[in-house]
Amino acid sequence: MGSTGKPILQHFGAYTPEQITKAMCVEYKRKRYEAGKSQNTVWTELGHLRSAMNFAVDVQAIDRAPKIWRPAKPQPEIRVLNRGEARALIDGAHDPHIRLALVLLLGTGARIGAVLDLEWSRVDFERGIINLRIEDEQTRKGRAIVPMNNATRPALLAAKEAALSDYVIEYGGRRVKSIRTGFVNAVERSGIGHITIHGLRHTAAVTMLSAGIPIGKVAQVLGHSNTRVTETTYARYLPSHMQDAVDVLDFASLKAARA
Repeated sequence: MGSTGKPILQHFGAYTPEQITKAMCVEYKRKRYEAGKSQNTVWTELGHLRSAMNFAVDVQAIDRAPKIWRPAKPQPEIRVLNRGEARALIDGAHDPHIRLALVLLLGTGARIGAVLDLEWSRVDFERGIINLRIEDEQTRKGRAIVPMNNATRPALLAAKEAALSDYVIEYGGRRVKSIRTGFVNAVERSGIGHITIHGLRHTAAVTMLSAGIPIGKVAQVLGHSNTRVTETTYARYLPSHMQDAVDVLDFASLKAARA
């Protein structure tokens, strides 16, 4: 709330909670837009106000929290790499541990935290599976047990032979806590343009869906608790997956055929 609180207090600070209305929130949005702020910024700021009001109820500072209106949450823009760009990114990684991390991120659709947490005890070469889950985890999301493929298996086998620690992603025998610098360097060398680490998860998801993999299987690979999360995030990038559905609605051609 350090920075968010300044514009919030400037606009709402003179009012008691029960005086806050939707019209005030809409006016706040208008002023922030005039100040050059994005829809995402306004959505976040009003969300912090909502959280503050709910906290005030929890600590019994107020009896009831006002309803805080917010503009619609903006959909994030997702950059998806094609196969050539993904290959160029992997080739752009000079350090073995960065290269291995990229292979695993693209080959499993996992989040970076799951890859950096991965230990050799959860890599089963005999069964050909990678267990990205942590047995006692409570809050970590999107972790699955996925099969190895033709890229991840040889990369893991080579890394296992040279392993100096319990962690799959290591450097000098120590666990790696971040690959941000190595990732940025690989992106620059590859010449593929801007992409985030999380964008590799998007790339994996959209690539699977584009290849016709059922959304239920994609959800399992991504560790989503249900397919609704997968559909909400990725369906808008794949309008072709609804083609057979709208083809049934071709009433004009049906009429012409009968005529």
